[in-house]
Amino acid sequence: MTVMSVPRFERFFRAAAGLDVDKNDLKRYSDFVNGKLYDLLLIAEATAKANVRDVILPWDLPITKGLQESIHRFRALDQEIELKPILDQLTTHPALDRTPDADTEARYPEIIGGLSLALAQTFKIVYPDVKNPQTQHWERVGRLFDLLL
Repeated sequence: MTVMSVPRFERFFRAAAGLDVDKNDLKRYSDFVNGKLYDLLLIAEATAKANVRDVILPWDLPITKGLQESIHRFRALDQEIELKPILDQLTTHPALDRTPDADTEARYPEIIGGLSLALAQTFKIVYPDVKNPQTQHWERVGRLFDLLL
């Protein structure tokens, strides 16, 4: 993550949920979104395999109604923050047996954006008074996402 992107991430979390994050949070954030993207891709890979395809297509991704709504809200918020180009660089492609096609890969930044928005808002639901999430907050919210995604 480039130093220039840190202020944008800080602005994003403030706009999304009124949270103040720092560089340590951004490392946790990066680990979170890459882990959740990998989880989604594992299920998408199984779907592609079940459909006897060597490639993962966009509709193989298990995007829930809630995540889809978060993606739409992210798009609106991103127009003012312009985080999507940074998310393009942040995304790491995990090793899989099936290869995602270009359309699937092109969705990664918005999926990560939707996950990011859901993450920020989950902090506020679970910890309404927290302004600066600490390690224990990140761990608990991460466990919630592990249960659901």
